[in-house]
Amino acid sequence: MSATEPVLRRGVEVPSNAKGSYLRLSICLAAALLLAACATPPPGVGSVRDDVLRTWGRPTARYAMPAGAERLEYASGPYGRTTWMIDLDAGGRVTQARQVLNEAEFLQVQIRSAGGMTTDELLRWIGSPGEVRSGGWQGGQVWSWRYPTNDCLWFQVSVTDSGTVTGGAYGIDPRCDTPNPRH
Repeated sequence: MSATEPVLRRGVEVPSNAKGSYLRLSICLAAALLLAACATPPPGVGSVRDDVLRTWGRPTARYAMPAGAERLEYASGPYGRTTWMIDLDAGGRVTQARQVLNEAEFLQVQIRSAGGMTTDELLRWIGSPGEVRSGGWQGGQVWSWRYPTNDCLWFQVSVTDSGTVTGGAYGIDPRCDTPNPRH
């Protein structure tokens, strides 16, 4: 049988060279379904906790908030660039849902760190960092978050050994700072 000779499959004549096309189509369809699953819209105000957990799954962290409220963290780290914070009131209803890895939220971290922000407050504000490393000769640690930007930056925060945030700034994401073998 030649490569272009038709093959009978379930009563339908299919050219034998179409096998690769079916495989490519199947892969594309699977990728589209996977992307659609990842594009879950944030829950609306008033949604109930059980619906959030059923749709979004287990959160990456949970934080107690004032008056019996709760914040659910959905981080896509360490290489992901989004973290959703979903706030629930004491009755388990959504009061807000926001993507917190953005420059407006980072500005708030910078402002609040001047007043002695703790790591617990930082985690409740922008969630788990994508990377934590030692701070070198200054001691403490540097926590880093990747976020949606075209400039290949990440946001970094200095944390003391006692758990106080001393400041935040932008840096070049080391994934983008790879050596060029031509130089």
